Amino acid sequence: MSFFKRLKESISQKTEAVTSKFKEGLTKTRTAFVGKIEELITRRKKIDEAFYEELEEILIGADVGVNTVMELIDDLRAEVKKRKIENASDLQPVLSEKLVELLKGDAKAELRMADHGMTVILFVGVNGVGKTTTIGKLAHKFKSEGKSVLLAAGDTFRAGAIEQLEVWGKRVGVDVIKQESGADPAAVMYDAVHAAKQRGVDVLLCDTAGRLQNKHNLMEELNKIFRVIQREVPTAPHEVLLVLDATTGQNALSQAKLFGEKSGVTGLVLTKLDGTAKGGIVIAIRHELDLPVKLVGLGEKMDDLQEFDSEQFVHALFGGLLQSAEDDNETAE
Repeated sequence: MSFFKRLKESISQKTEAVTSKFKEGLTKTRTAFVGKIEELITRRKKIDEAFYEELEEILIGADVGVNTVMELIDDLRAEVKKRKIENASDLQPVLSEKLVELLKGDAKAELRMADHGMTVILFVGVNGVGKTTTIGKLAHKFKSEGKSVLLAAGDTFRAGAIEQLEVWGKRVGVDVIKQESGADPAAVMYDAVHAAKQRGVDVLLCDTAGRLQNKHNLMEELNKIFRVIQREVPTAPHEVLLVLDATTGQNALSQAKLFGEKSGVTGLVLTKLDGTAKGGIVIAIRHELDLPVKLVGLGEKMDDLQEFDSEQFVHALFGGLLQSAEDDNETAE
């Protein structure tokens, strides 16, 4: 069975609503990135050195990342030799297949939940990346699955951060545990864990301060928060999610490298994918860091935060191209 048919079958088993969210959220990337690849394939029928160079430029331009692109091109060259591919159009499914492999990796993309009792999820990341919005949307997601949720306003430094979380709490219908602005974040976490235990809450979502990732005191603060949480719930936090703004491209990758080394990050959330033509950053991040992308923000609506799915991602980008390649093959047969 061809790669595209396998991909199509796998997608058809998933909900249409999620598939259309990925398609809509990746429109800008699809238009810029895939449009250029399509144009290249149409213009350069043969696979030669000039073809590889142009493809390299397109991939780097979509923020796929230089290291990742070099490896990808090497893989494609090897596959072309092995399969004796001559026509550029026949390379399309191979490229898509390689991207799915890169995006999948070994790590699990599902959120890790507690085997029993309360799940604690900690959110880290610099200011302005959409951390509070992500927490609000994830609270909505858990609530719609029938889980009870509590929010902890641990970002006590940024002006308006507590109020912003409270707005989301009201919108979603969940309580927020908070203290005064400037209070000790670890003390807020202590209160939140106790409140969550008393109420028998299923999920506790914790916001943290987002000052610059290279500030030593921020990392100290996070370590203190960890200790407080672990004293009360030894298996927690079950996830430490680093929130990154996809529109910042390579800057998001540097933030992920800095944070990942120092703060026990277990997974990534990429926000604002709908607002950028450089969605290739997902591929770079997934490949260059040994961290799974767990959630992606694909729009403004409450349910536009989706669990990351590598097949949906590639299908949303390349589905149209793969379909036309498949149709051409069937016509030829």
